[in-house]
Amino acid sequence: MIRTVGVLVGGDSPEREVSLLSGRGVADALIRRDYTARMVEIATLDDLVPALAGIDVAFNCLHGGSGEDGTVRLLLDAMEIPTIGSSALASARAMDKARAKAILQTSRIPTPVGVDADAESLPSAVGDALDSIGLPMILKPRNGGSTIAVYRVEEASRIVPLARSILETFDGVLLEAFIAGRELTVGILENEGEPFALPVIEIRCTGDLFDFDAKYSDGEAEFLAPAPLSADVAARVQDVALRAHQALGCSGFSRVDVRLGDDGVPYVLEVNTLPGMTPLSDLPRAAALVGISYDDLVERMLDTASCPHHG
Repeated sequence: MIRTVGVLVGGDSPEREVSLLSGRGVADALIRRDYTARMVEIATLDDLVPALAGIDVAFNCLHGGSGEDGTVRLLLDAMEIPTIGSSALASARAMDKARAKAILQTSRIPTPVGVDADAESLPSAVGDALDSIGLPMILKPRNGGSTIAVYRVEEASRIVPLARSILETFDGVLLEAFIAGRELTVGILENEGEPFALPVIEIRCTGDLFDFDAKYSDGEAEFLAPAPLSADVAARVQDVALRAHQALGCSGFSRVDVRLGDDGVPYVLEVNTLPGMTPLSDLPRAAALVGISYDDLVERMLDTASCPHHG
């Protein structure tokens, strides 16, 4: 019997404010469902262990950084505190976009061509990317989220300055082919241990990139739920999202971002193991399409809580 649920929020990643919004929504939902829930706000990993005193289950709403890359999961596992969602290994794979891309390619799941770089390898990586990808291209952190520090680059002269600006905050940068097409996202849930894809959502934004501002500001983006796709195309997008979730070893739930290319191919951009749970977030929006309310979704996510010692 679950007694006290600690909703982990805050952290030191650039997604801190999103985490606080997600956690507030989750905590309120748990309280409405008669759980004893409290927000556990941390600034750094040093805060985590003392903050978890009296917590029986952790509902991780940390986005980005050590909260989402498996580090916090490892600490919770070591403390034998069950927590929701994917294992530490799957979280680490999904958060590292270059590593995830290699796994997707090995699994024959369509994903844009990308070149990985750090500060030392940047000059040669830019040359490789211009040769293999061309322009326009997308620059993004190797291990970021919430579309923070993601740029569409049209001119070769802008690549190095923008890449260096990303490397000021993040350890690595990914130079990726821009896929002309439609922005889609697919939530993945489980039913009795079997993952299934929720209806596809399409995002249309006023700018040419679905960036952080578009994602979390009212009126900056239009969400078409469900996406206006033929049954056949929707099924192909859901299939590729489900395969990506499984290829990375994810469990419990995830959200898979997909670009439906003008060539008709659904390309997986990334898999999010701790998707946002704000009022504007896509996983709750998709769940609602199949009759799963926000509170139902939170309780389903809580039911995935485990640790290696408890199954």
